[in-house]
Amino acid sequence: MSEIVSGHIYVSGRVQGVGYRDFTQRRAEGLQLKGYTRNLPDGRVEIEVEGERARIEELVQILWQGPPRSKVTSVEVFWGPSSSRFHAFSIRF
Repeated sequence: MSEIVSGHIYVSGRVQGVGYRDFTQRRAEGLQLKGYTRNLPDGRVEIEVEGERARIEELVQILWQGPPRSKVTSVEVFWGPSSSRFHAFSIRF
């Protein structure tokens, strides 16, 4: 069994107004991860996710690709312990 952790992720580039949050939610749910994604006022997308570390690492690779109209320039990940506070993966507004 893989280690259960949390990842606090910031994605920069052309990631707002291109379906990035929906893309992230679909991919996270497919990997059985829990957490949320939201747009930040500075133009980045924030993702807080919990689950198996290997699955979060897979999500990070997917986030570099993004949906067709996006252009990702940076993906920063900050690792931490799982808090088990999420029950699903959602989009926050």
